[in-house]
Amino acid sequence: MDKHIGIIGGGPAGLMAAETISAQGHRVTVYEAMPTVARKFLMAGKSGLNLTHAEPMADFLPRFGRARERLDAALEGFDNRAVQAWAAGLGIETFVGSSGRVFPTSMKGSPLLRSWLRRLEGQGVGISTRHRWVGFDGDAFVFETPTGPVRETFDAVVLALGGASWPRLGSDAAWVPWLEAKGISVERFRAANCGFVVNWSDHFIERFAGQPVKAVMAGEQTGEFVISRHGIEGSLVYAHSAGLRDRLEVGSAAFVIDLAPGRSLERLERDLGRQPAKASFSNRLRKGAGLDGVKAALVRELTTDTERGDTQALARKIKQLAIPLEAPRPIAEAISSAGGVVWGEVDRDFMLAKLPGIFVAGEMLDWEAPTGGYLLTACLATGRAAGEGLLRRVK
Repeated sequence: MDKHIGIIGGGPAGLMAAETISAQGHRVTVYEAMPTVARKFLMAGKSGLNLTHAEPMADFLPRFGRARERLDAALEGFDNRAVQAWAAGLGIETFVGSSGRVFPTSMKGSPLLRSWLRRLEGQGVGISTRHRWVGFDGDAFVFETPTGPVRETFDAVVLALGGASWPRLGSDAAWVPWLEAKGISVERFRAANCGFVVNWSDHFIERFAGQPVKAVMAGEQTGEFVISRHGIEGSLVYAHSAGLRDRLEVGSAAFVIDLAPGRSLERLERDLGRQPAKASFSNRLRKGAGLDGVKAALVRELTTDTERGDTQALARKIKQLAIPLEAPRPIAEAISSAGGVVWGEVDRDFMLAKLPGIFVAGEMLDWEAPTGGYLLTACLATGRAAGEGLLRRVK
């Protein structure tokens, strides 16, 4: 076909849009600022590429919070089972882990990406790397390239430029002022799935920075997190990061954990009360609550002398230990970001109503989700939905 389609951004959302559109015979070019595509995708895959989550969609969809209503159609059109079938079509076998997360059997992202790029090449998709979009010139898109500025015009465009986390991999939100100059409202970006700053004592940092705190409960979830030199991070923290971040923005917040989820408060009070009055605090915790190492150090760090000497107060602290938070860690360190193009600017086809023919997908849009495969699934699903919307437009 004679239509020329531009995809600006070579991450999962952009590549899925390119696959969807080129499958219908259109000439598609992907423009990527970095030397190679999908750098954040590959970085995420180094520790095990979490493609999606196998839970029923009735449980899957609510993970997207207030953005669920606008994402429902895209996610139902390319759900968690579709992601697994798509990977299988690329020759990538997957398995479901004990937590319900879905991974390639190789646990890596690079084999899937190589197969995906071969498919795109076979469908005639061109990929222009080191082409950084730097704004509009009338109806044209201007790119900085190694050989100088380039102006391109398209019949339609999908913008899939990412959010604001991991800017060194390409998601730097540099596009925000160019869309705002066109009258597009963009919700400010905030860290999501992030760590938090805690004002630890120097002694605690020296002894315990880098150590995991395992088998604890926060809310209804059991898991682990890590003590860092700056505060706390890790999967259990990330699962609660949106609410903690929002509370910090309007006041104060604490990460409240149960250090002994296998023991009731009554049992803790009884077991701690049986310890000899002359026993050291460490021995009382170890024998009366089963706590030692970093868990015992957390109790010592976050309790007063009075609380440590009061059996009932100490038991309550162990069951509800509040780690006071100072601030989220910088967005550049976050796994993902909240914020982006507000939904009121986007129609049901993911097209910008004020800029007909320009579609948006992926983390550019104002949504967030926890880790566990939800982020990647939504990027793929919105990329596909934007591609389908664009196809309807160019018909």
